[in-house]
Amino acid sequence: MKSDIEIAQETELYPITKVAEDMGISLDDLELYGKYKAKFSDEFLHSIEGRPDGKLILVTAVNPTPAGEGKTTQSIGLAEAFAKLGKKACLALREPSLGPCFGIKGGAAGGGYAQVLPMEDLNLHFTGDFHAITSANNLLAALLDNHIQQGNQLGIDPRRVVWKRCLDMNDRALRNIVIGLGAKSDGMVREDHFIITVASEIMAILCLADDLHDLKERLGRIIVAYNFNGDPVTAKDLNAVGSMAALLKDAMKPNLIQTIEHTPAIVHGGPFANIAHGCNSVRATRTALKLADYVITEAGFGADLGAEKFFDIKCRMAGLKPDAVVLVSTVRSLKYNGGVPKTELTAPNVEAVKRGIVNLEKHIENLQKYGVPVVVTLNAFLTDTKEETDYIQKFCEERGCEFALSKVWEKGGEGGVELAEKVLYTLENKKSDFHTLYEDELPLKDKLEKIAKEIYGASGVEFSKAAEKELAHLTDLGMGNFPICVAKTQYSLSDDASLLGRPSDFTLHVREVYASAGAGFIVAVTGNIMTMPGLPKTPAANNIDVTDDGVITGLF
Repeated sequence: MKSDIEIAQETELYPITKVAEDMGISLDDLELYGKYKAKFSDEFLHSIEGRPDGKLILVTAVNPTPAGEGKTTQSIGLAEAFAKLGKKACLALREPSLGPCFGIKGGAAGGGYAQVLPMEDLNLHFTGDFHAITSANNLLAALLDNHIQQGNQLGIDPRRVVWKRCLDMNDRALRNIVIGLGAKSDGMVREDHFIITVASEIMAILCLADDLHDLKERLGRIIVAYNFNGDPVTAKDLNAVGSMAALLKDAMKPNLIQTIEHTPAIVHGGPFANIAHGCNSVRATRTALKLADYVITEAGFGADLGAEKFFDIKCRMAGLKPDAVVLVSTVRSLKYNGGVPKTELTAPNVEAVKRGIVNLEKHIENLQKYGVPVVVTLNAFLTDTKEETDYIQKFCEERGCEFALSKVWEKGGEGGVELAEKVLYTLENKKSDFHTLYEDELPLKDKLEKIAKEIYGASGVEFSKAAEKELAHLTDLGMGNFPICVAKTQYSLSDDASLLGRPSDFTLHVREVYASAGAGFIVAVTGNIMTMPGLPKTPAANNIDVTDDGVITGLF
């Protein structure tokens, strides 16, 4: 089998103008970034606001394992399968971060014959959205430190600066730094920190903002520090909003590309789901809903993170109502959760599947709490046995879920027809009664405990003294009605990555709480989660190269 990048580079792409034309979009409605990428113009986005919405289908997954589950690949293949069935479908996906691309996880353009293209562009610089977000974030940091240096009229307490610089790269050495060293003119000496760009509040703001006006309102509410009286200091107080918005003006426009089979894909924004809210932009999803009858979108990592945040943050804020959920798993992931080492996952082992299926069971139960019908799909591998897949199918159907095998990695849209048909059956025969897990009025601490107990299966939550104090402080500041965004490991339902399957009788440990006031949610940091990841011993970057004639190799 050819590598993903070989398959991608051998595909004959349509000019993006043709992909748009097939959707009824003219050249005047696009802002071109070369032959194969484009942004939608603001005028076009305004012109389609009155159109009816298509059906919204969320793709999520079980907790990720070293074997890989292929959630993005399934999302792309499902859209291709809808097109094979003659349905008008569109993808709404996140943009990849350079961090995992050069780290350990690789890119996020799908795989095999279910990819979005051009995959090299998407995984690297794309249309510059992440650069704009990084620049806006660091402009705010520069204006903040300059204000302190130039007399500090706002009375900012340098010990209570909460705004961090960012970089779209895994660089652990930047987690904790000291700035302002040198001469007096080089600034005040203080401790500072870097986070990865996809964890920046500006990324979350861009993904949740309705338009430029809403963007500026949200940017203005960002809390950058507290003054000596303990009052918050905002980006608006620093007169930073206009210049930040100028940097983000074009980044606000959703991007249009295509799958290997030329199905349209709107790719925009990209917060991580383990340290941020994990969904593509509201603007991208709304645009797709106006342009297609069926919209396939995804939420990052397992359903305990991505789907929960999609429902409780994105859908709550944007008024979105998903019509169905596709839950992706693999036989190998169930064996892994059943205690089988990574090196032995290809051997038939029904008993391990039976032990590990409790992880899938918990995700099914969680999704059903939101009132949305669930379709379970297995990303099929040649090593799967009929006995194993038959057991999983029966298990899912007994819990009220439709079930389908998917072979989109190997066969593209054709390999996803069975899944697409099950999704269509679900949309036609099972009504969605979507609702969020908790109400806005529930106190912050209670919201967090509800997520921990009902979604993760925790017996309780332990708050550090600092976290408990900050929850009370944020409530006093008028943020008690905000939703909660939990920063947690993706590898377990708990905050301990080593607890596989369906852990119970564990305590969720919340060590830090802070407000993303512009985004409109409260972040709770649990366990040992990092907002600036590090590179592995052998980074993926070691295998990436470019030939003398400009062809990129080793990217996956």
